[in-house]
Amino acid sequence: MTIQWHYENRPQQAGVLSLSGFLGADSTARFAGAVGWTLARGDGPLILDLSGLQGWSPQGRDTVVAAAGRLAEHGRSLELAGLPADEVALEQRTGDPVIRCHQDLESALAAHPAPRVGPEREADPQSWRTGGWPEP
Repeated sequence: MTIQWHYENRPQQAGVLSLSGFLGADSTARFAGAVGWTLARGDGPLILDLSGLQGWSPQGRDTVVAAAGRLAEHGRSLELAGLPADEVALEQRTGDPVIRCHQDLESALAAHPAPRVGPEREADPQSWRTGGWPEP
């Protein structure tokens, strides 16, 4: 089983990358590609929504840590929202980049409120997803 992903770039706010499936050794390249997608199409913090994830292996968790380091190289941070269905939390190890964790996506987004805008309207969020992601 591989992962599916959905990315929403929220202008002037954090981007959200949501995952579903199982993040194991066979899906680390797909996850790294999704992170690359977010680097090319967004800025600011990236919230990784784990609420739709069935679980993750040690290799999957290591890939998330590597993604945090990759984002930090570009001046961006990685934050986690929720736990995967197997409820295995990410344990921070010495030397790992700091990854802020939130109870759920709602609380993660509340930590990054959109700034108040003037009379001109801000751009609407843009989103991309893999072919296996369910239609809205």
